[in-house]
Parts: sequence; structure tokens; C-alpha cells
Amino acid sequence: MKRTSMALCGVLAAMLPAAALADASHDGHHPAVQQGQTAALASGGTVYSANEGDSTISALDLATGAVNTVAIPVAPHNVDLTPDGRFLLAVGTPPSDDHGSEGHGHDRGATGLLVLLDPQDLSKLPVTVALGDHPAHVVPDRNGRAFASLSGSNEIAVVDLAEGTVVNRIGTGAYPHGLRLKPDGTELYVANVEDGSVSVIDTQSLSEAARIPVGAAPVQVGFTPDGTRAYVSLRDENRVAVIDTASRKLKGKIEVGPGPIQLMVTPDGAQVYVANQGSEAAPNGTVSIIDTTSGEVTKTVKTGLGAHGVSIAADGAFVFVTNINDNSVSVIDARRQEVVATVPVGNSPNGIAYGPSR
Repeated sequence: MKRTSMALCGVLAAMLPAAALADASHDGHHPAVQQGQTAALASGGTVYSANEGDSTISALDLATGAVNTVAIPVAPHNVDLTPDGRFLLAVGTPPSDDHGSEGHGHDRGATGLLVLLDPQDLSKLPVTVALGDHPAHVVPDRNGRAFASLSGSNEIAVVDLAEGTVVNRIGTGAYPHGLRLKPDGTELYVANVEDGSVSVIDTQSLSEAARIPVGAAPVQVGFTPDGTRAYVSLRDENRVAVIDTASRKLKGKIEVGPGPIQLMVTPDGAQVYVANQGSEAAPNGTVSIIDTTSGEVTKTVKTGLGAHGVSIAADGAFVFVTNINDNSVSVIDARRQEVVATVPVGNSPNGIAYGPSR
């Protein structure tokens, strides 16, 4: 894996919209690709957004500024890359299903898919795996597996990526949504929106080892690099819960902005970036930056409306945030702690993932 040093030299504060569209005609097997060009953002890497509103994935090439938007078989809620970079994973339900105006509401009974795409060529025919009742998020491990939360059936589907099949199902709390692996891969933490808990899954036995009460409407989880703490966004409390992973106990809560959704800890463990989406009636457009030493918000950064997904470059230099209401991705310079670029993508971007150059 090649890790690219990122430097946003001369980046524009506001990006120009996509200038050209590729021929939208296709043979029914290969998705149409929408292509655009923005100013170059950085020296390498790609950011992928899951655009739930128009059933597409947008790929932003940070070296060239090019944006390719590709239609896929589902309205994707979340995306992630496998550690080896072989697959870009997306989960969602067919585009005819209603995905909810809050960006994390999913209809029970909707059969969803895991879509495996080639990140080097998104136009290739993807592989799909039937998952079950309304998948929300997906995360791969280093053993060729992917874990997908099924919000409608209160379980995690375990997928063998080589075989393209579901090999196990694990029960969780009510309405599992965001999920992340502990850095050492031994445990999977799952945010259960409707019962205010986090399920701790043993990734060896593939069973629920514990269930930790955290607060109202937990949506996503993020770990410090050493795995000693987990942070959980509490949408209906406007707070972030802090879990001590050794004791599996709640250690405290931190006030953030309205309707916090996704969050991520920086690679050095110094900060947590929390996207505050707000509500349908009052959408927010901010990111709270938590200092992990003091346990306090040290800065609030204004982004686009409906800040939702968060991803961070491998070197920690830049943070990427999807804005559901503005159909864009904000690029935050982590050193300056301010938005340095806004990139138009597909409609209602939700999840987001960064991949280094290869």
C-alpha cells in the first residue's frame, strides 16, 4: 500500500461545479458514469461518497480534482474500502425504497444488497450479495470478511467477500446502524439507535459479548488508535458518549452540535470530528472538534447543510464531510481547522470513505 503525503497547495476555497457529462447511454449492464472536473485538491488519494438520493457513488480524485459519479443497483447509505484496496463496498436498498429524510431512517422489510465495486474502475459490472432487511452500514476486516448492519432485523450479516455469500448472522440491539471495528480487529462495536445501546461483537466467536447502555439514539462509533476509548454519537441528546473499552463502561458525555451523526477519531488520536446534521425541520451544517485529552469541543467548523458522513485522510491532514442537503463534500484542513474546499457530488450524500493512492 502506498501512502501519499497530502498537501493542499493553492486549493480553491470553493470548487467549480462539474463541467461536463459523459454519455449517459449504456447497455444495461455497465452503469452510466457522470464525469466532472474540479480544481486539483491534493497530491493523491480518492474520496468516495454514497449518494443515497440518486443511487450513485461519486469518486473524487484528490490529485486531479476530477469527480466521477457512477450509478449502482442500490441507493447507497454507506461505503467503505477493504484494507487491501481491492473492493469498494456499498450497502443499501433498491432506489424505489424510501430512505428517510433524516439520512439514517430505513424502512423495515426492504431487502438490501452489498455491492462490491472495483475502486480502480467503477464502471465495471459490480458483484452484489443479498443481505436482508435494510442494511445501513458496512465495515470490512483484514480476514476477507465484511460486517453489515441490518436495521430492520436487528442483526449483523457476516459476508465472505471471496465467496460472495452471507456466512453468519449475529443478533444485536434494536435498529443497529453505524458500526466500527476496534483497531486490533477483535471486537465490533455497533450503535443500536432504538434501544440506546452499543453491541460489542466478538469477531472470533461471532457472537454478542456485551451490550452497553449509552444514551438516546446512538448512530455511529469511533475508536482511538490504541482502542482504549470508543466515542458514540447520540443524535437525540446532541452529545457524544465516551466508552472505556477495557471495562465496557460509559465514562462520560460531551456536548456537541445539533443532531450528531457520524464521527471519526484522527489518526494521532488527538481529536474527534463529529458531523452535526441537525433535523429535517432545522438542518445543521457544522462539525464539532473534540479534544480527546480535555474531553471538550475546542472548535466548531461550518460546513454545508446537513453534515452527515466523516472520513479522514490516512495522514490526518484533511477531513472529508458529506453535506446531505447541499449535495456536496466539504474538505477541512485539519491543521487550520477550516473548510478549504467544497466539492459538488451526487444527490443526498451520506457515507464517505477515503482511500490512499495505490
